[in-house]
Amino acid sequence: MITAAQLETMIKAGRGLAPADIVIKNVRLLDVITGAITPTDIAIVGDRIVGTHAEYNGKTEIDGCGRFAVPGFIDTHLHIESSLVTPFEFDRCVLPHGVTTVICDPHEIANVLGAEGIRYFLDCAERTIMDVRVNLSSCVPATPFETAGATLEIEDLLPFRDHPKVIGLAEMMNFPGVLNGDPGILKKLEAFQDGHMDGHAPLLLGKNLNGYLATGIRTDHEATSAAEAREKLAKGMAILIREGSVSKDLDALAEILDENTSAYVALCTDDRNPLDIHEEGHLDSSIRRLIAHGRPLHHVYRAASHSAARIFGLKDRGLLASGWRADIALLDDLETCAVSDVLTAGRLVTPEIWDTRTPVEPVGMTSMKARPVDPEAFITQPDPNRNEVPVIGVKPGLILTFRESASLETGELGLRPDTDADVIKVAVVERHGINGNIGRSFVKGFGLKRGAIASSVGHDSHNITVVGVTDDDMALAVNRLIEIGGGFAVADEGEILADLALPLAGLMSLDPFERVTEHLEHLREAARAIGCALPEPFLQVAFLALPVIPHLKMTDKGLFDVDKFDFVGP
Repeated sequence: MITAAQLETMIKAGRGLAPADIVIKNVRLLDVITGAITPTDIAIVGDRIVGTHAEYNGKTEIDGCGRFAVPGFIDTHLHIESSLVTPFEFDRCVLPHGVTTVICDPHEIANVLGAEGIRYFLDCAERTIMDVRVNLSSCVPATPFETAGATLEIEDLLPFRDHPKVIGLAEMMNFPGVLNGDPGILKKLEAFQDGHMDGHAPLLLGKNLNGYLATGIRTDHEATSAAEAREKLAKGMAILIREGSVSKDLDALAEILDENTSAYVALCTDDRNPLDIHEEGHLDSSIRRLIAHGRPLHHVYRAASHSAARIFGLKDRGLLASGWRADIALLDDLETCAVSDVLTAGRLVTPEIWDTRTPVEPVGMTSMKARPVDPEAFITQPDPNRNEVPVIGVKPGLILTFRESASLETGELGLRPDTDADVIKVAVVERHGINGNIGRSFVKGFGLKRGAIASSVGHDSHNITVVGVTDDDMALAVNRLIEIGGGFAVADEGEILADLALPLAGLMSLDPFERVTEHLEHLREAARAIGCALPEPFLQVAFLALPVIPHLKMTDKGLFDVDKFDFVGP
């Protein structure tokens, strides 16, 4: 809490009667409300801006060199686990890109470890340099149609509700449960009626959308077309334009961001890995691409900061003005969002700042409990009642999948993949040590000509998902992940071509993000070597098992039709 004495110091510094702690001299400040660009100094005391639009003196002075000053960026929805590194390494990776606040849902680790995973994230959030806020995971497990490692009821969430880093309830992805009045879902919605509740409603429109919104849910990051986003905006939802490693919706949604809507639009990444961050950036990438789409410049920066803060009730940030939190990105260029320096809560981000954090002990180091599998585990027998086999259709940049079919030959070892038609096997192996389930089917869109790709990142229950051409290589890749405690692996002709160990809950590496980036480069090369045509194959594999996103998905219990919300059958 700010004391009276501190307030008096801030007032004096703001009036120019006493030196500020820090003054950024000679910058051009972008007003994200009016679009005005004003030459100024920015005076800071503690974590707060106390003056702009004037000349100030400070105990420490930073030469802005005529650069542009904009509010720090806010990622409004993401799963830090999908960055494949710990929250501390994510902090070090992303903060230099101008992202000073993130609102995360620890849904992935919660599906593996339950409340222990949420507690780990909150412990980390209290010690990161950037401001990490948490929405409490609403759907663990996401559905009853897969085997998760944990279950979180409202009684498990309430002890965390008043934590200072908690905002509200995370994405309510079980929208069929909402519409059908599932008692457990209703209890969670009831408990957060006076707080924030995040939405997750892909392709939900019309009266069903009205019913969903009647609960008080106010945001959505699952819109994949401008028409869908416009209906949701018209019905009071804030739209979070998502651009992640797999889900790439920015090009389709860019047109909705204008001077009329920017107060109700924000940006998010959802799932983005260190290799993509290294090659493209983080929210800075989304900002420069929206501007390249012709979106009004200061409205883009408004969506990335002030609008995001207002939508999520963070009333102290999102503007560069006296009395606001000193989260500042200094840019060499506005149109390309070229970030050169960052201040978060009044602290300049330097290499030394990372050493001020107190470590948090990793959790979930023995969460990989699957038993090794034999190649015979992936034999798929034909259904005598079907002439064609249902096939999951995958397209780059979408976690939506499509309903396709194929006629496959049958051999001594069951149905055979057809690489000429790009139809290969997919399986999900239960890894929490609960029942040993293995679900099997076929998938199209990966382009594999041989070998296999396996991942223990398998949204949302994080079993092991594997796609492949041969049963031997599928077993080899799965067993490699069991051996290293989770991660990614590429196998070909009896050899592991590349892998990445993710021993923290089978989701995150303990290595620096630079080392993880190197592993991802090797994995991508290995995937290409066996014919993979997808630019981000590993997260695409991870989303094959997500049975709340239309249309066909694969779980450890079988092939699932999301539209019918039931299994396809034998």
